Amino acid sequence: MNRLLWLGLALILALLVPVVLGGSDLLTRLRAFDPGLMFALLGMILLCWIINAIRLRLLLGNQGNHLGRMRSLGVIIATEFAICTTPAGSGGPLTLMALLARDRIGPARSGAVFAADQINDLLFFFCALLGIAGYTLFHTLNRSLEGMLLASALLMIGALAGVVALTAYRRALLRLSGRLLRTLKMSARRRRRWTRKVLHFFRALAETWRLPKRTLTLVFALTCVHWSLRYSVLYLALLGLGVNLQWILSFLVQMLSLSAGQFSLLPGGAGAAELTSATLLTPMVGKSTAAAAIVIWRAVTYYFYLIVGGPVFLCLLGRPLLERLRLSLARDRR
Repeated sequence: MNRLLWLGLALILALLVPVVLGGSDLLTRLRAFDPGLMFALLGMILLCWIINAIRLRLLLGNQGNHLGRMRSLGVIIATEFAICTTPAGSGGPLTLMALLARDRIGPARSGAVFAADQINDLLFFFCALLGIAGYTLFHTLNRSLEGMLLASALLMIGALAGVVALTAYRRALLRLSGRLLRTLKMSARRRRRWTRKVLHFFRALAETWRLPKRTLTLVFALTCVHWSLRYSVLYLALLGLGVNLQWILSFLVQMLSLSAGQFSLLPGGAGAAELTSATLLTPMVGKSTAAAAIVIWRAVTYYFYLIVGGPVFLCLLGRPLLERLRLSLARDRR
């Protein structure tokens, strides 16, 4: 109940930002937006889900052949819903592991697939930052954008360095964690169980990276297509509102806003993403246009995930739980 209340407050805060920013002109700008373009933007998100479902099946290797197309699509939509409704997306990997466990895919394997997917995302954004850095050599950005771009680059480099260090020095980290758990007086049995789980995860991750190079290249190519589509939403929304902002600037605004949302620890970055994007967009396109663009952008890339993902999540995870409860009540009556 507390989580639903927290999500509700975050959504209210997210809606207040563009409403206060746009004022009375907001509804006028939204009414003028082409409905056909709105459906096209929603279609792009559906295509993103299909691409992610293909990525999932490719990263699962042989096990992905047993995961049907519609099933993998449902898993992706439910996982995205969990990411959007939990702080910093923490519910995403847990949901993915729970759903794939029903297809006899162990938590180590599904966790490794999620990690490999996140590493692909990191590589894409690192390459994107390099491209944006090249762009800044020939174009001038305002100081706030430059500062946030530098901070994002440092965080990205730190994240990639952390992944490399975690993989290269995993044995030393396991020994260190064992000592820490011993200091916390965890029983030897639980320590061994924890160590086995971590070792199984690293083994599964190594197996994922041993997939054919052609498969891994295809996964990264699909990652690039997915994020390019998703990060074109704000650009097309602004274009539909009559503003031709450069695509690379709209990409940068979205990347910085969503990064701020992640660090806010609010579900889906609700509120923080809107506030950051409003701060960055307003000087470039004006208040009313920025407010309308933010509403459309978040409606497509956040609220649509909640509307479609909620029923899928309940169908895939809620229905089996209700079935277990029904069987348990039936046994009690006997």
